[in-house]
Amino acid sequence: MERRLGFIGAGNMAEALMKGVIAHGLYAAEDIIASEIYRPRREHIAQKLGVQATDDNAQVVDSASIVVLAVKPQHLAEVLEPLADRFRADQLVVSIVAGITIKALEKMMPAAKVVRVMPNQPCMSMASATAFSRGKGAGEEDAQAVRAIFESVGVAYEVQEKLLDAVTGLSGSGPAYAYLMIEALADGGVLMGLPRDIAQSLAAQTLLGAAKTVLDTGEHPGRLKDMVCSPGGTTIAAMQVLEEAGVRAALMGAVQASAEKSKELGK
Repeated sequence: MERRLGFIGAGNMAEALMKGVIAHGLYAAEDIIASEIYRPRREHIAQKLGVQATDDNAQVVDSASIVVLAVKPQHLAEVLEPLADRFRADQLVVSIVAGITIKALEKMMPAAKVVRVMPNQPCMSMASATAFSRGKGAGEEDAQAVRAIFESVGVAYEVQEKLLDAVTGLSGSGPAYAYLMIEALADGGVLMGLPRDIAQSLAAQTLLGAAKTVLDTGEHPGRLKDMVCSPGGTTIAAMQVLEEAGVRAALMGAVQASAEKSKELGK
């Protein structure tokens, strides 16, 4: 089989992955094939990225060595049913379909090697936080291939499948927590007289800068926080308000609630 990367479904996240692997030289555009039922979407990715676009899912399965499943969860079974016998033992299927377990994927595609992946929305900005788990047939070489694909759009870690619910609660749902913080901080700036556009830009850049500092320095965020909190200063006064409001506990609770809901939906 040719070394080709295939996508069943060509939505925003699939497009981001295509951009990432092309930009990092993992695959040339001509080595990528994607199937999509929506014609304007097919035309969009073909023209913008130069990849092969088709409305035939079977063509993707037949021609690609790695197939990424990027369809809605409620459509997965009907998409895979006519394809089940086409998958090969040396073929790697990478699922980014939310909530579908490895066991369920292997039942639908008994011949293929399966890896289940949980990326997040910032994949579309090349800043994804991704975790993945291997099925029983997938080896270390398969894990390396998946890691390379998703590191082209951010960071990627291999975890046990039982931890993917925790990943959902943390990084899967996490962008929403960050957007809420950006919105609230911007509102605070507006409250104190800043124009809305400037307040929003400052809030977003502040979270971006803080996150980058943690990643670049490797320092514990608590230590970095203490460096900003001068004795008797403005920041420690603000921190007192956040601690009294229970912001830290609320964020921990949000991760837990999302993870528990993920477990519930996965049953």
